[in-house]
Amino acid sequence: MNQDLTRRLLAEALGTLLLVCTVVGSGIMAETLTEDVALALLGNTIPTGAILVVLITILGPISGAHFNPAVSLVMAIKGNLKWVEFTPYVVAQVVGAVLGSVVAHAMFAQELIQASTHLRSGGPQWFAEGVATFGLLLTILGGVRYKVEAVAWLVGLYITAAYWFTASTSFANPAVTIGRAFTDTFSGIYPAHVPGFIAAQIIGALIGLGVGAILFVPDRDPVSGRKAA
Repeated sequence: MNQDLTRRLLAEALGTLLLVCTVVGSGIMAETLTEDVALALLGNTIPTGAILVVLITILGPISGAHFNPAVSLVMAIKGNLKWVEFTPYVVAQVVGAVLGSVVAHAMFAQELIQASTHLRSGGPQWFAEGVATFGLLLTILGGVRYKVEAVAWLVGLYITAAYWFTASTSFANPAVTIGRAFTDTFSGIYPAHVPGFIAAQIIGALIGLGVGAILFVPDRDPVSGRKAA
């Protein structure tokens, strides 16, 4: 494995680890400090959106800051990620996600490896994950097309919003979903319900790619629709 790919995989693993650590850790903190579920969700939402801005800003120039197999899949289809690198990216993301839960548990003196009992399943939940992931990919693709320097903020703000407008609280990420199956805390998901979430996320991502290909035509003026000079 060449040094550049190793560096990028480390960025993907570390970024996903810190993302899941933030999701799980802030969920534990919120659940500890309040019995109000809405307030706990808010306490889980703000840190997640904030850490995404930080991680994409500092690690984006290294690996693209995918932290998400659905994003890596879309980038591979678009030719922005080599297919031979797709599987290593996904492995790095999943390993990082699981370790993120472990690190969060260690900080709060909890059992390091847990199996979630938090039930999240059914048509509305799956549909919500499809919508959440569709919106995330559309946000990324639109940001890359028109305002690449704002992508970190766009993604952070989108996920902050999607926590509240989706029934599933917007996992929108297969690796994060797997990582959250290893925590029996506020942000967990019952392991048997993970496949349904992942399937919905992949479908949503692919629809986002298709819609993005229609909307964000690279060789046309974004306002007039005419071909760029």
